[in-house]
Amino acid sequence: MSAPTTLLPFQPATISTAQLAAVSYLARYSGRTHILYSFQLREWFSWCDRNKLDALTGIQRAHVELYIRHLGDRGLMDSSVNTMMHAVRGYFRFAHIDGLITADPAVYARLPKIHRDESRTQGLDRLELIRFLQVAQSITVHHGALAYLLGINALRASEAAAVRIEDYADTLRGHRVLHLVGKGNKPATMPVTVPVLRALEACRGQRTAGPLVLGPVSGKPVDQRDVYRMVARIAKSAGIPRHISPHSLRHAAITNALDAGVPLRDAQILARHADPRTTEHYDRARGNLDRHGVHFLTAYVAGV
Repeated sequence: MSAPTTLLPFQPATISTAQLAAVSYLARYSGRTHILYSFQLREWFSWCDRNKLDALTGIQRAHVELYIRHLGDRGLMDSSVNTMMHAVRGYFRFAHIDGLITADPAVYARLPKIHRDESRTQGLDRLELIRFLQVAQSITVHHGALAYLLGINALRASEAAAVRIEDYADTLRGHRVLHLVGKGNKPATMPVTVPVLRALEACRGQRTAGPLVLGPVSGKPVDQRDVYRMVARIAKSAGIPRHISPHSLRHAAITNALDAGVPLRDAQILARHADPRTTEHYDRARGNLDRHGVHFLTAYVAGV
């Protein structure tokens, strides 16, 4: 089998079962995720071709683990090896679901263990976040709205750039809400608190529709690069002496929510994390014995 330089487009008359499975799997994704997963599958197909293996039929767990070892031998960090396996594992999982293979050879393949106690992103503590929000509003109303979307509602850079005026016009059960489409094209609805609404309304001005945050110079809708530049400008003006990115603000929103005592499940909803273990990485105080569950349980059953 020759390794395809691309998995799309293809000729239906000549496509192999392995390629069909790849095309079917990749059709589930779009944008950057599609690009990333296409790259990961091309790497898998190339390795199989070099080792005279069909990329789907006849693959066993040992082959998958040899590929994982190959990735490590290339000098990739353990976390990068795990990332490179996302598409490969999904590819086999759905090929099994679709009946193209009788068993999933990747389901029990051993991945490198990653020991991470905390997210490595440089966030902001409570006072730094307060200063960041205050300074942002003093630059332009667009900087202010962006800062609140990132630092309070924990939006990602692409999500904040995509917010439209119409997206926060609705009221649900007495709360003004923001509708957005998040990572993986998952829709989400979150409350807009009064300080955030004030910042958004100041940014909106007399406009009634269209993109909310506009570039401070161009007056055109911002993109992700503009968001990074605006955040860097706010951080510099606020005197924060380290690199601050849009994700630093999202990180700050999650860590400060946990520091404020927001339960892990509610912080997970704020962050829109599929796995609570991801949210746990942001909990800076989870080793604090004052917050240990035995205190609450003891108080609950203190009568015994």
